[in-house]
Amino acid sequence: MSKPKVFEKPVGVKDYLPLAVTKLRQIERSVLTCMEGWGYEQIITPTLEYYDTVGVASSTSDQRLFKLLNNRGTTLVLRSDMTAPIARVVASLLRSREFPLRLSYHASVFRAFENEAGRDAEFFQAGVELVGDSSAEADAEVIALAIASLQAAGVKRFRIAVGHVGFLNGLLEELLPGRESDQSKLKDYLLNRDHVGYRDELKRLGLRECVQRELEGLLRLRGGREICEQAIELSTNETARQSVGHLRQIWDALEAYGVSAHVLIDLTMIGDFSYYTGMTFEGYASDLGFPVVAGGRYDNLLQQFGRSAPATGFAIKTTRVLELVGEESEPQRRILIGYNNAGRRLAFAEANRLRESGAKVVTALLEAPGVHHGDEPVTSGDRQPAAAGVEQIDRKVRRLPDGESVSYGGQVYGVFLPFFEEEAAEKGAAL
Repeated sequence: MSKPKVFEKPVGVKDYLPLAVTKLRQIERSVLTCMEGWGYEQIITPTLEYYDTVGVASSTSDQRLFKLLNNRGTTLVLRSDMTAPIARVVASLLRSREFPLRLSYHASVFRAFENEAGRDAEFFQAGVELVGDSSAEADAEVIALAIASLQAAGVKRFRIAVGHVGFLNGLLEELLPGRESDQSKLKDYLLNRDHVGYRDELKRLGLRECVQRELEGLLRLRGGREICEQAIELSTNETARQSVGHLRQIWDALEAYGVSAHVLIDLTMIGDFSYYTGMTFEGYASDLGFPVVAGGRYDNLLQQFGRSAPATGFAIKTTRVLELVGEESEPQRRILIGYNNAGRRLAFAEANRLRESGAKVVTALLEAPGVHHGDEPVTSGDRQPAAAGVEQIDRKVRRLPDGESVSYGGQVYGVFLPFFEEEAAEKGAAL
C-alpha cells in the first residue's frame, strides 16, 4: 500500500469548513435547546470505551467497530453509538437517581464501513434516552420530540415510520413455528428494505398458499391507525396482538400531541431485531435517501450493566441534516475596525464593546488616509446598513461614512469603522 499524500485523509471522514461548521453548530444548538425544553439533561461520555463492556453491548456489529489496544494490551473501541455508553452511566454514576431519567447528548460516533456509498465512518448525532418508563406514553414522547427536534433543526418535509418488533416476531412464530432460520432470513430482507428479496424467499420456502398470502400481505401494512385494525385480523398470536395494541396507544398519544400527520405505521419496519425489543421508528426527509433519525425501545440493554430498566430513545444524524438544510449562504455580517498606533486604544475598547453585544469584530493595524496595510488595500463595496450597536460609537474619532461594505484580507465585512488618530509628533508640528 502506498504512503498517503500529505493532504489525504482516511476514507469515510470529512473536513468541515467554516460555513459548514457555523450551520452545524446552529443545528446542534437548536436541537439541544428543543430537548432541554422537554426536560432532558445533557450528558457527555468518553470517545473511548472498553470493548468488553460498551463495545459488546453496542447495537453495532463487531466488524464495524473501530478497535485499538492501549499500552496494557486492553482492547478499546471508539464509541459507535451513544446509547450503550449512557446505559453504562445510568447503571453506575446515576445509580442513585430515581427513574425515569431523561438524558440528551450531542457527540461524534464512529463506524467502520468498506467504502459504502453515502456512509461516513465518523458522523455527529444528537439524541435522547428516556430510561425507566415502559409505557406507550414514553414511546410517544420520544417520537413527538424527534419530530420537534427535526423541525427545530430546519427540516421541513419528513415522515416518521413506526413499527414494532413484537408484531413481526409473533406473526412469524405463528405462521412459521419452529423455523427460526427461515424467520431470520425474512427479517433480514425486511430490515434491509429488500421487498423483492422477501417475496422471492417466500416462494423458495414452499409455503401453503394461505400462509404465503398472509406473509406477502404484511408488505401492505403501511398507513394510519387503520393499519392496526388490519393487523389484528392478520394474527391470533398474543405477542403480535399486544404489540398492535401498544401501537394503537402510541398513535392516540401522537394525535394528542398534534403530530400524527408526520407519522405512518409501517409493520415491515422492525429496526435491528437483535437490539430493539418493542416500538421502532425511522424518519426520512423527502430529499434524502437515508434516514435522518432513528430510534426505538431497548428494554434489555441496561441489564447488561447491572441495572435492569426499560428504555426508549432516538438519535438524529445532524451531519445528514446539514446536507438537507445546506450551509449558510451568507454568514453573519462582521465588522472590521481599522486603526493606527494612536487610535489603537479606542479601537480595542470599541471592539470589546461590540463583541460583548454579540457582534463579530476583526481589528487590523492600517494606515490612513489611504487605508492600506502593506499591499492589502481596504476597498469599499456596496453600501450596507450599519450593524446593530454601531450607531452608539463615540464620535470623537475621525470616521469614514457609516455602513460601508469593505473587502480586506480576502473577507467581506458589512461595516468598516476607522479609528485613525493623529500621531503625537504630527500634532506638535501642527502647533
